[in-house]
Amino acid sequence: MLLNCYQNELLEAGCDEAGRGCLAGPVFAAAVILPPDFIAGELTDSKKLTHKQRCSLRLIIEKEAVAWAVAEVDNHEIDNINILNASFLAMHRAVQKLTIKPQYLSIDGNRFKAYPDIPHTCIVKGDGKYLNIAAASILAKTHRDEFMEKISMEYPHYQWQQNKGYPTVAHRMAALEHGLSPFHRKTFTISNPQLALFS
Repeated sequence: MLLNCYQNELLEAGCDEAGRGCLAGPVFAAAVILPPDFIAGELTDSKKLTHKQRCSLRLIIEKEAVAWAVAEVDNHEIDNINILNASFLAMHRAVQKLTIKPQYLSIDGNRFKAYPDIPHTCIVKGDGKYLNIAAASILAKTHRDEFMEKISMEYPHYQWQQNKGYPTVAHRMAALEHGLSPFHRKTFTISNPQLALFS
């Protein structure tokens, strides 16, 4: 069973990102402050949930959270500062957008660039341990998926409505055949999936 948050002395926001390993689109991050008595039976790491479960949990989180915010860093910024720094920046932007300033941050992962004047702890696989990080993972994932589905209508051959920008065989083949879209990350290598057949 997941705990509500990492510590109970200070008002805490859980933070997570989505889209680090993608070839296209922004990286999204969310920051969520949950009430102490928050209960959502299915809530866990977003990667372990179905699309339908994530969407229904998003509605509950956005309705019941003390505060929540989602932010993004686009592909051009990712190319300029690299994906690790872009992930940190997206989380900073999400924290900055919160209507209530947290006193503590719990971060999913093993690295983070400290946010000014707010202490933090990095927690490996935190989205499977703490509800506030799991909630942030749900919001980051669902908001990003929504964005990728929207832009996929303009660039249908990359099949973003299905792969959400991740390097599937179909996505890589389409990028090699049609070239890169304005949403692709130019610093990410798109390898030819056919090469694996000859190695």
